[in-house]
Amino acid sequence: MTADVGIHRPPARCPHVMPDTAAIGGPEGGHDQEAGMRGLLRNLTGLVAVALVATGCGGDGDSGADDGELRIAAIFSGPTTDADYNALGLEALNAAEEDGAEVSYSESVAVPDIERVLQEYVADGFDVIWTHGSQFYEATAKIAEQSPDVNFIGEFDGEPEGQPENVWTIDRNFHEVFYPIGTLAANLTKSGKVGYLGGLSLPFSYSEVHAVEQAFDESGESVSLTSVWSGDFNDTVKAQQLTSQLVSDGNDVVITSLNLGAVGAFKAVNDTDPGSTWLTVKYTDKSQNGPEHYAATVLYDFTSPLDEILGEIDGGTTQGRYVIGFGEGKGASVSVGDQVPAEAKAAAEESVAGITDGSIEVELDQSEVK
Repeated sequence: MTADVGIHRPPARCPHVMPDTAAIGGPEGGHDQEAGMRGLLRNLTGLVAVALVATGCGGDGDSGADDGELRIAAIFSGPTTDADYNALGLEALNAAEEDGAEVSYSESVAVPDIERVLQEYVADGFDVIWTHGSQFYEATAKIAEQSPDVNFIGEFDGEPEGQPENVWTIDRNFHEVFYPIGTLAANLTKSGKVGYLGGLSLPFSYSEVHAVEQAFDESGESVSLTSVWSGDFNDTVKAQQLTSQLVSDGNDVVITSLNLGAVGAFKAVNDTDPGSTWLTVKYTDKSQNGPEHYAATVLYDFTSPLDEILGEIDGGTTQGRYVIGFGEGKGASVSVGDQVPAEAKAAAEESVAGITDGSIEVELDQSEVK
């Protein structure tokens, strides 16, 4: 595995260098990853060999690419040691490597750099390029149109218009997976006041707020929601300040949609009495930051989506949309803390079941929150 921080530098011999990082994960998927990847490797062996001759990667014979390995590149927006969104992406990429692919990645890539990094991976002869983060989708689609012989995987919240024929999208489906969190909060609050703390005020964040409000309306409980944004998913100081303000205003449940900023949110409530204030988090289990105030996690897993998309590409389907959702191997689940009252936990579980069987339909509303 090759890894570059910030800027991808094309490896002359594609060395396998593992970074010092832990694979921090959500739920394990239920699809047969090994079978899907093996089939893809067999069918693409000849194509990869030709691409490698053209690009000259591993020309001295030491690189595994000369053995016909599938070559997958990933681009991450932050550090893969974040124990959060980017670590989950690396976990999925590691699974592909374990199944025999050659993988490379760039981390902490800023949006202004994304087109150049994509072009370098195309020039290096990678077969599949995955951009992990919806902020990269526009550039991914642009470079895909210029590179019809390369398969791309992007992330988009909803259905993009004019999706290129060589692009798969992963829809993170935040509105649907946040509905049970709204149900949980409605049954957990004693004050009838719930706060929502996001990072950037983006359409996907608006959809989470609207889904929580829908859950409140359909819960039968009288609950109000106050929504605020810190302006940064990773700013722990700002998150702590805003959480303290929400709690002082009477919100006894705070739903966070943050990355590292969630650590600051826990700092704001850890001095309150156990059970008096609750926090929910996103992507990975962060309960160790405040177990007595931890309510739930919306857990994400990108290993199963990536494996399934690679299998579809293997079968000749180069364009599609993978919608993350609840169910075995679908990429999302809700984990409720042990300290949460049984009735609130049961209500959240019923919401998950209803969404899974179709009896609950969550509206996708990305309009700005007023």
